[in-house]
Amino acid sequence: MIEGVTEEKLKYCLYARKSTESDERQALSIESQVNEMLQIAERENIEVVDIRRESKSAKDSGNRPVFKELLGDVKQEKFNAILTWAPDRLSRNAGDLGSVVDLMDEQKLHSIRTYGQTFSNSPNEKFLLMILCSQAKLENDNRGINVKRGLRARCELGLWPTNAATGYIKERRLDRKNECLIDPDRAPVIKQMFEKVAYEKWSGRKLYHWLKFELNFRTHAGKKHLSLGNIYKILDNTFYYGSFEYPKGSGQWYQGKHEPIVTKELYDEVQTQLKGNELKTRTDKEFAFTKLMTCGLCGSGISADEKYKKLKNGKFNTHIYYGCTKAKDKNCKSGYLNETELITQLQDLVDTIKLKENTVLIKLKAEVTRFKKFQLALSGKSTEIKVSDKDVKNYFKFVLKDGDINEKRSLFESLESKLILKNKLLSIVK
Repeated sequence: MIEGVTEEKLKYCLYARKSTESDERQALSIESQVNEMLQIAERENIEVVDIRRESKSAKDSGNRPVFKELLGDVKQEKFNAILTWAPDRLSRNAGDLGSVVDLMDEQKLHSIRTYGQTFSNSPNEKFLLMILCSQAKLENDNRGINVKRGLRARCELGLWPTNAATGYIKERRLDRKNECLIDPDRAPVIKQMFEKVAYEKWSGRKLYHWLKFELNFRTHAGKKHLSLGNIYKILDNTFYYGSFEYPKGSGQWYQGKHEPIVTKELYDEVQTQLKGNELKTRTDKEFAFTKLMTCGLCGSGISADEKYKKLKNGKFNTHIYYGCTKAKDKNCKSGYLNETELITQLQDLVDTIKLKENTVLIKLKAEVTRFKKFQLALSGKSTEIKVSDKDVKNYFKFVLKDGDINEKRSLFESLESKLILKNKLLSIVK
């Protein structure tokens, strides 16, 4: 009998928490705990007024909202006793244990009943409760140390300690010590990824389309396609040539026991290519007519690329080509148009284009007027200067051919029409 409190006055809240610790996988589930404790309550005539369930770990203090709510209800005297499977279900850390003992000291929590023990508000039983919960904390701390020691030992043996990288599978046989073995279905594709970047100068996005739409390549067990981010992670993973760092960013490197998929030379060539692509992206030159046209086949934007052709004398010719970004349809067949031909088509379309009366058009007229004044000054004539639409459009054509990038781009602000590029032919949609 608890001093000052009869069994009939005890109001129990049943608290069940699923264990998340690795060495307790065989422990009772939440519902099994509830059923077992309800049987005890029925057998011993214990009044259970509420049941609380929680899946959060008790390792860290303040990490369990249901437990925190339970302690709040005890403070408000909705309950004065707790029924639970074992002491470690209540606490595996000093903070939560202190909160429980404080409630007992305040005479608000009179009893904690577990499957095999009862802890009342007496010095000896509170001391025993603290010992058992402290032992659970000690087990947690030792488990963390042992896990880290085990992972480090595996790394020193050249064994990758976590899930196998794409292209490998984990061998479960005891005599193979859980080694990473070559995945015969995926390893050849991983090698091709490195080769296509190193030798064919493929980009990550081109690899993504190839893997997803041509090969339907999926990760182990056919779960999902590789994302663009995962593709770059694979290309940057030293594990594929035999060396690995664990944990990531620790500076602790190990020589793997697994069979490499690529050579160190191929890996280095890929890194050089990727860094070159990154530099090219950062210093990418601006083209005059990008972001101003739309693909007439799929509705994607139009981008540009610069190509170089080596001549017999050792010099290079530069050509700029415009084509569909294929953002909306990777199989778009719109084709690519040389910038020289694009300008020719634009000049042919100028006569059919309607210009907006805006600041750009006003500026064009001012430039034409200034040029005409210069011509008249040279001839010694003085007459009224008139600027027609034809004059403006002729100047428009001149800027298209000989103006700088900013001048060319500003011209399109004066258009009331939309430019469409379809099958290498430029057209206007009003």
